[in-house]
Amino acid sequence: MVAKSDTAIVLMNLGSPDSTEVPDVKKYLLEFLMDKRVIDYPWLMRKLLVGGVIVPRRAEKSAEAYKSIWWPEGSPLIVLTKQLQKALQHDLEMPVEITMRYGNPSPAATFDKLVKEHPGLKEVVLVPLYPHYAMSSYETAAEYAKTVYQRKQYPFELKIVQPWYRREEYIHALAESMRPYVEQDFDYLLFSYHGVPVRHIRKGDITGSHCLKVNDCCHVDSKAHTQCYRHQVIITSELVAARLGIPKHKWGVAFQSRLGREEWIKPYTAERFESLPKEGVKKLLVACPAFVSDCLETLEEIAVEGKHTFINAGGDSFTMIPCLNTHPLWVQAVSTLCREVMEPVSA
Repeated sequence: MVAKSDTAIVLMNLGSPDSTEVPDVKKYLLEFLMDKRVIDYPWLMRKLLVGGVIVPRRAEKSAEAYKSIWWPEGSPLIVLTKQLQKALQHDLEMPVEITMRYGNPSPAATFDKLVKEHPGLKEVVLVPLYPHYAMSSYETAAEYAKTVYQRKQYPFELKIVQPWYRREEYIHALAESMRPYVEQDFDYLLFSYHGVPVRHIRKGDITGSHCLKVNDCCHVDSKAHTQCYRHQVIITSELVAARLGIPKHKWGVAFQSRLGREEWIKPYTAERFESLPKEGVKKLLVACPAFVSDCLETLEEIAVEGKHTFINAGGDSFTMIPCLNTHPLWVQAVSTLCREVMEPVSA
Protein backbone atom coordinates (compact mmCIF):
# COMPACT_ATOMS: atom_id res chain seq x y z
CA MET A 1 0.00 0.00 0.00
CA VAL A 2 1.01 3.63 -0.51
CA ALA A 3 0.05 6.33 1.94
CA LYS A 4 0.62 10.04 1.24
CA SER A 5 -1.17 12.74 3.19
CA ASP A 6 -0.51 15.46 0.62
CA THR A 7 -1.70 13.61 -2.50
CA ALA A 8 -5.16 12.73 -3.81
CA ILE A 9 -6.46 10.72 -6.75
CA VAL A 10 -9.36 11.77 -8.96
CA LEU A 11 -11.01 9.21 -11.25
CA MET A 12 -12.63 10.93 -14.22
CA ASN A 13 -15.30 9.05 -16.17
CA LEU A 14 -17.66 10.07 -18.96
CA GLY A 15 -20.72 10.92 -16.88
CA SER A 16 -24.43 10.21 -16.83
CA PRO A 17 -27.78 11.98 -16.57
CA ASP A 18 -28.86 12.67 -12.98
CA SER A 19 -31.96 10.55 -13.59
CA THR A 20 -33.85 8.81 -16.37
CA GLU A 21 -36.36 11.65 -16.67
CA VAL A 22 -36.42 13.33 -20.08
CA PRO A 23 -35.38 16.82 -18.83
CA ASP A 24 -32.28 15.37 -17.13
CA VAL A 25 -31.41 13.32 -20.20
CA LYS A 26 -31.83 16.40 -22.41
CA LYS A 27 -29.54 18.43 -20.15
CA TYR A 28 -26.90 15.71 -20.24
CA LEU A 29 -27.09 15.22 -24.01
CA LEU A 30 -26.80 18.96 -24.62
CA GLU A 31 -23.65 19.20 -22.50
CA PHE A 32 -22.16 16.10 -24.08
CA LEU A 33 -22.93 16.83 -27.72
CA MET A 34 -22.09 20.55 -27.50
CA ASP A 35 -18.53 19.60 -26.63
CA LYS A 36 -16.41 20.86 -29.54
CA ARG A 37 -14.25 17.75 -29.32
CA VAL A 38 -17.26 15.45 -29.72
CA ILE A 39 -18.96 17.27 -32.58
CA ASP A 40 -16.21 19.46 -33.98
CA TYR A 41 -18.30 21.83 -36.05
CA PRO A 42 -18.31 25.64 -35.66
CA TRP A 43 -20.27 26.70 -32.57
CA LEU A 44 -23.37 28.05 -34.35
CA MET A 45 -23.66 25.01 -36.62
CA ARG A 46 -23.17 22.73 -33.62
CA LYS A 47 -25.80 24.62 -31.63
CA LEU A 48 -28.38 24.35 -34.42
CA LEU A 49 -27.64 20.69 -35.04
CA VAL A 50 -27.52 19.56 -31.41
CA GLY A 51 -30.17 21.82 -29.92
CA GLY A 52 -32.50 21.87 -32.89
CA VAL A 53 -32.21 18.36 -34.32
CA ILE A 54 -30.30 15.71 -32.38
CA VAL A 55 -31.42 16.26 -28.78
CA PRO A 56 -35.12 16.83 -29.55
CA ARG A 57 -35.14 13.61 -31.59
CA ARG A 58 -33.05 11.49 -29.23
CA ALA A 59 -34.00 12.60 -25.71
CA GLU A 60 -37.10 10.45 -25.17
CA LYS A 61 -35.55 7.38 -26.79
CA SER A 62 -32.37 7.83 -24.76
CA ALA A 63 -34.40 8.24 -21.56
CA GLU A 64 -36.12 4.91 -22.25
CA ALA A 65 -32.76 3.28 -22.90
CA TYR A 66 -31.40 4.59 -19.60
CA LYS A 67 -34.49 3.33 -17.78
CA SER A 68 -33.87 -0.16 -19.13
CA ILE A 69 -30.39 -0.38 -17.56
CA TRP A 70 -30.75 1.90 -14.51
CA TRP A 71 -29.91 0.27 -11.18
CA PRO A 72 -31.71 0.85 -7.85
CA GLU A 73 -28.58 2.71 -6.69
CA GLY A 74 -28.53 4.90 -9.79
CA SER A 75 -26.61 5.06 -13.05
CA PRO A 76 -24.45 1.93 -13.52
CA LEU A 77 -21.52 4.03 -14.71
CA ILE A 78 -21.64 6.25 -11.62
CA VAL A 79 -22.18 3.34 -9.24
CA LEU A 80 -19.30 1.35 -10.73
CA THR A 81 -16.97 4.35 -10.69
CA LYS A 82 -17.76 4.84 -7.00
CA GLN A 83 -17.02 1.17 -6.37
CA LEU A 84 -13.67 1.55 -8.11
CA GLN A 85 -13.02 4.65 -6.00
CA LYS A 86 -13.63 2.70 -2.81
CA ALA A 87 -11.40 -0.20 -3.87
CA LEU A 88 -8.59 2.12 -4.96
CA GLN A 89 -8.79 4.17 -1.78
CA HIS A 90 -8.29 1.00 0.25
CA ASP A 91 -5.26 0.05 -1.84
CA LEU A 92 -3.58 3.46 -1.81
CA GLU A 93 -4.63 4.72 1.63
CA MET A 94 -5.10 8.28 0.40
CA PRO A 95 -8.07 10.40 -0.66
CA VAL A 96 -9.72 9.19 -3.88
CA GLU A 97 -12.55 11.15 -5.44
CA ILE A 98 -14.51 10.84 -8.67
CA THR A 99 -15.52 13.40 -11.26
CA MET A 100 -17.30 13.31 -14.60
CA ARG A 101 -16.62 15.03 -17.89
CA TYR A 102 -20.35 15.66 -18.27
CA GLY A 103 -22.94 15.85 -15.52
CA ASN A 104 -22.15 15.45 -11.84
CA PRO A 105 -19.89 15.66 -9.97
CA SER A 106 -18.06 18.23 -12.08
CA PRO A 107 -14.27 18.72 -11.89
CA ALA A 108 -14.76 22.07 -10.14
CA ALA A 109 -16.98 20.49 -7.48
CA THR A 110 -14.51 17.66 -6.92
CA PHE A 111 -11.44 19.92 -6.77
CA ASP A 112 -13.26 22.30 -4.39
CA LYS A 113 -14.12 19.40 -2.12
CA LEU A 114 -10.54 18.19 -2.01
CA VAL A 115 -9.16 21.62 -1.16
CA LYS A 116 -11.74 22.10 1.59
CA GLU A 117 -11.21 18.69 3.17
CA HIS A 118 -7.43 18.51 2.72
CA PRO A 119 -5.85 21.96 3.26
CA GLY A 120 -2.31 20.56 2.94
CA LEU A 121 -2.94 19.02 -0.48
CA LYS A 122 0.09 19.40 -2.77
CA GLU A 123 -0.78 17.23 -5.77
CA VAL A 124 -3.77 15.66 -7.45
CA VAL A 125 -3.37 12.74 -9.84
CA LEU A 126 -6.17 12.76 -12.41
CA VAL A 127 -7.03 9.45 -14.09
CA PRO A 128 -9.17 9.92 -17.21
CA LEU A 129 -10.78 6.48 -17.39
CA TYR A 130 -10.09 5.96 -21.08
CA PRO A 131 -7.40 3.46 -22.09
CA HIS A 132 -7.08 4.92 -25.60
CA TYR A 133 -6.44 8.44 -26.87
CA ALA A 134 -9.31 10.00 -28.78
CA MET A 135 -10.22 13.63 -29.23
CA SER A 136 -13.78 12.90 -28.08
CA SER A 137 -12.85 10.88 -24.97
CA TYR A 138 -9.41 11.10 -23.33
CA GLU A 139 -8.47 14.47 -24.82
CA THR A 140 -11.66 16.27 -23.91
CA ALA A 141 -11.55 14.90 -20.35
CA ALA A 142 -7.93 15.86 -19.75
CA GLU A 143 -8.20 19.28 -21.39
CA TYR A 144 -11.42 20.18 -19.60
CA ALA A 145 -9.94 19.25 -16.22
CA LYS A 146 -6.85 21.36 -17.00
CA THR A 147 -9.03 24.31 -18.01
CA VAL A 148 -10.97 24.17 -14.73
CA TYR A 149 -7.73 23.79 -12.77
CA GLN A 150 -6.09 26.80 -14.43
CA ARG A 151 -9.17 29.00 -14.30
CA LYS A 152 -9.67 28.55 -10.57
CA GLN A 153 -5.93 28.54 -9.74
CA TYR A 154 -6.01 25.67 -7.27
CA PRO A 155 -3.07 25.45 -4.86
CA PHE A 156 -2.13 21.88 -5.76
CA GLU A 157 -0.19 20.51 -8.75
CA LEU A 158 -2.33 18.62 -11.24
CA LYS A 159 -0.80 15.52 -12.82
CA ILE A 160 -2.60 13.48 -15.46
CA VAL A 161 -2.19 9.78 -16.19
CA GLN A 162 -1.53 9.10 -19.87
CA PRO A 163 -3.47 6.51 -21.95
CA TRP A 164 -2.44 2.96 -21.10
CA TYR A 165 -3.68 0.99 -24.11
CA ARG A 166 -0.63 -1.27 -24.27
CA ARG A 167 0.56 -1.23 -20.68
CA GLU A 168 1.24 -4.68 -19.26
CA GLU A 169 -0.91 -4.03 -16.19
CA TYR A 170 -3.93 -3.16 -18.32
CA ILE A 171 -3.49 -5.96 -20.84
CA HIS A 172 -3.04 -8.49 -18.04
CA ALA A 173 -6.15 -7.27 -16.18
CA LEU A 174 -8.26 -7.17 -19.34
CA ALA A 175 -7.15 -10.60 -20.51
CA GLU A 176 -7.69 -12.24 -17.13
CA SER A 177 -11.13 -10.66 -16.76
CA MET A 178 -12.05 -12.19 -20.12
CA ARG A 179 -10.39 -15.58 -19.62
CA PRO A 180 -13.34 -17.37 -17.93
CA TYR A 181 -15.48 -16.53 -20.97
CA VAL A 182 -13.02 -17.55 -23.68
CA GLU A 183 -12.40 -20.84 -21.88
CA GLN A 184 -15.98 -21.78 -22.72
CA ASP A 185 -17.05 -22.95 -26.16
CA PHE A 186 -17.36 -20.06 -28.61
CA ASP A 187 -17.01 -19.42 -32.33
CA TYR A 188 -15.79 -15.84 -32.40
CA LEU A 189 -14.74 -12.95 -30.15
CA LEU A 190 -15.62 -9.45 -31.29
CA PHE A 191 -13.84 -6.48 -29.70
CA SER A 192 -16.36 -3.66 -30.00
CA TYR A 193 -14.96 -0.16 -29.44
CA HIS A 194 -16.73 3.17 -29.40
CA GLY A 195 -16.49 4.57 -32.90
CA VAL A 196 -15.19 7.96 -34.03
CA PRO A 197 -15.58 9.78 -37.35
CA VAL A 198 -12.88 9.15 -39.94
CA ARG A 199 -12.40 12.92 -39.89
CA HIS A 200 -11.26 12.72 -36.25
CA ILE A 201 -8.57 10.18 -37.11
CA ARG A 202 -7.20 12.42 -39.84
CA LYS A 203 -7.52 15.54 -37.72
CA GLY A 204 -5.65 13.90 -34.84
CA ASP A 205 -2.70 12.84 -36.99
CA ILE A 206 0.12 14.95 -35.52
CA THR A 207 2.30 14.20 -38.56
CA GLY A 208 -0.37 15.13 -41.09
CA SER A 209 0.84 12.40 -43.39
CA HIS A 210 0.33 9.00 -41.79
CA CYS A 211 -3.13 7.99 -40.53
CA LEU A 212 -5.30 6.45 -43.28
CA LYS A 213 -2.68 7.56 -45.84
CA VAL A 214 0.05 4.96 -45.38
CA ASN A 215 -0.69 1.35 -46.28
CA ASP A 216 -1.41 -0.64 -43.07
CA CYS A 217 -0.81 2.62 -41.18
CA CYS A 218 -1.65 1.17 -37.77
CA HIS A 219 1.31 -1.24 -38.00
CA VAL A 220 3.84 1.15 -39.56
CA ASP A 221 5.76 2.91 -36.80
CA SER A 222 4.88 6.60 -36.54
CA LYS A 223 4.70 9.45 -34.04
CA ALA A 224 1.04 9.69 -35.07
CA HIS A 225 0.30 6.60 -32.98
CA THR A 226 0.57 8.57 -29.73
CA GLN A 227 -2.79 10.15 -30.54
CA CYS A 228 -4.32 7.65 -32.97
CA TYR A 229 -7.37 5.94 -31.53
CA ARG A 230 -7.59 3.41 -34.36
CA HIS A 231 -3.99 2.28 -33.89
CA GLN A 232 -4.36 2.03 -30.15
CA VAL A 233 -7.52 -0.09 -30.11
CA ILE A 234 -6.04 -2.47 -32.67
CA ILE A 235 -2.90 -2.89 -30.55
CA THR A 236 -4.97 -3.54 -27.41
CA SER A 237 -6.97 -6.20 -29.25
CA GLU A 238 -3.89 -7.90 -30.67
CA LEU A 239 -2.14 -8.00 -27.31
CA VAL A 240 -5.18 -9.38 -25.47
CA ALA A 241 -5.93 -11.97 -28.13
CA ALA A 242 -2.31 -13.12 -28.06
CA ARG A 243 -2.35 -13.29 -24.26
CA LEU A 244 -5.47 -15.45 -24.38
CA GLY A 245 -4.13 -17.63 -27.18
CA ILE A 246 -7.00 -16.86 -29.56
CA PRO A 247 -6.09 -17.50 -33.22
CA LYS A 248 -6.56 -14.63 -35.65
CA HIS A 249 -9.49 -16.24 -37.46
CA LYS A 250 -11.51 -16.35 -34.21
CA TRP A 251 -11.49 -12.66 -33.31
CA GLY A 252 -12.00 -9.25 -34.86
CA VAL A 253 -12.50 -5.55 -34.17
CA ALA A 254 -15.56 -3.37 -34.84
CA PHE A 255 -16.85 0.05 -33.84
CA GLN A 256 -20.19 0.96 -32.26
CA SER A 257 -22.26 4.02 -31.31
CA ARG A 258 -22.15 5.79 -34.67
CA LEU A 259 -23.88 9.19 -34.75
CA GLY A 260 -24.95 10.95 -37.92
CA ARG A 261 -24.47 10.10 -41.58
CA GLU A 262 -20.79 10.85 -42.13
CA GLU A 263 -18.25 8.06 -42.43
CA TRP A 264 -16.96 6.60 -39.16
CA ILE A 265 -14.15 4.10 -38.78
CA LYS A 266 -15.19 0.63 -39.86
CA PRO A 267 -16.35 -2.06 -39.62
CA TYR A 268 -19.50 -1.08 -37.77
CA THR A 269 -20.44 -3.33 -34.87
CA ALA A 270 -24.14 -3.45 -35.77
CA GLU A 271 -23.31 -4.61 -39.30
CA ARG A 272 -20.96 -7.31 -37.96
CA PHE A 273 -23.74 -8.61 -35.71
CA GLU A 274 -25.84 -9.11 -38.84
CA SER A 275 -23.12 -10.64 -41.00
CA LEU A 276 -21.33 -12.96 -38.55
CA PRO A 277 -24.08 -15.65 -38.49
CA LYS A 278 -23.86 -15.81 -42.30
CA GLU A 279 -20.15 -16.51 -41.89
CA GLY A 280 -20.86 -19.50 -39.66
CA VAL A 281 -20.53 -17.77 -36.28
CA LYS A 282 -23.26 -19.09 -34.01
CA LYS A 283 -21.71 -18.57 -30.57
CA LEU A 284 -20.48 -15.01 -30.16
CA LEU A 285 -18.51 -13.29 -27.38
CA VAL A 286 -18.33 -9.50 -27.30
CA ALA A 287 -15.87 -7.42 -25.27
CA CYS A 288 -15.86 -3.62 -25.05
CA PRO A 289 -12.35 -2.55 -23.93
CA ALA A 290 -12.83 1.17 -24.64
CA PHE A 291 -15.14 1.26 -21.62
CA VAL A 292 -13.69 0.41 -18.20
CA SER A 293 -17.13 0.65 -16.54
CA ASP A 294 -20.33 -0.89 -17.84
CA CYS A 295 -22.71 1.78 -19.06
CA LEU A 296 -25.48 2.50 -21.56
CA GLU A 297 -23.22 1.61 -24.50
CA THR A 298 -22.47 -1.86 -23.13
CA LEU A 299 -25.54 -2.80 -21.09
CA GLU A 300 -28.13 -1.59 -23.59
CA GLU A 301 -26.52 -1.04 -26.99
CA ILE A 302 -24.53 -4.29 -26.93
CA ALA A 303 -26.14 -6.65 -24.40
CA VAL A 304 -29.72 -5.86 -25.48
CA GLU A 305 -29.81 -4.34 -28.98
CA GLY A 306 -26.71 -6.17 -30.20
CA LYS A 307 -27.91 -9.52 -28.94
CA HIS A 308 -31.30 -9.00 -30.58
CA THR A 309 -29.64 -8.20 -33.92
CA PHE A 310 -27.28 -11.19 -33.76
CA ILE A 311 -29.93 -13.72 -32.74
CA ASN A 312 -32.38 -12.45 -35.36
CA ALA A 313 -29.65 -12.80 -37.98
CA GLY A 314 -29.29 -16.49 -37.17
CA GLY A 315 -26.94 -16.62 -34.19
CA ASP A 316 -27.51 -19.09 -31.35
CA SER A 317 -25.78 -17.59 -28.31
CA PHE A 318 -24.52 -14.11 -27.52
CA THR A 319 -22.44 -13.22 -24.46
CA MET A 320 -21.26 -9.74 -23.57
CA ILE A 321 -18.17 -9.92 -21.39
CA PRO A 322 -18.46 -7.37 -18.55
CA CYS A 323 -16.11 -4.40 -18.49
CA LEU A 324 -13.23 -4.32 -16.01
CA ASN A 325 -15.42 -2.50 -13.46
CA THR A 326 -13.81 -3.44 -10.11
CA HIS A 327 -11.83 -6.53 -11.08
CA PRO A 328 -8.97 -6.87 -8.55
CA LEU A 329 -6.29 -6.84 -11.27
CA TRP A 330 -7.80 -3.66 -12.70
CA VAL A 331 -7.71 -1.99 -9.28
CA GLN A 332 -4.04 -2.96 -9.03
CA ALA A 333 -3.40 -1.60 -12.52
CA VAL A 334 -4.95 1.80 -11.72
CA SER A 335 -2.99 1.89 -8.47
CA THR A 336 0.25 1.29 -10.38
CA LEU A 337 -0.56 3.96 -12.96
CA CYS A 338 -1.20 6.47 -10.18
CA ARG A 339 1.91 5.63 -8.18
CA GLU A 340 4.11 6.19 -11.21
CA VAL A 341 3.16 9.86 -11.52
CA MET A 342 3.28 10.71 -7.83
CA GLU A 343 6.20 12.42 -6.18
CA PRO A 344 8.60 9.91 -4.60
CA VAL A 345 7.41 8.79 -1.18
CA SER A 346 9.69 9.96 1.60
CA ALA A 347 11.44 7.23 3.58
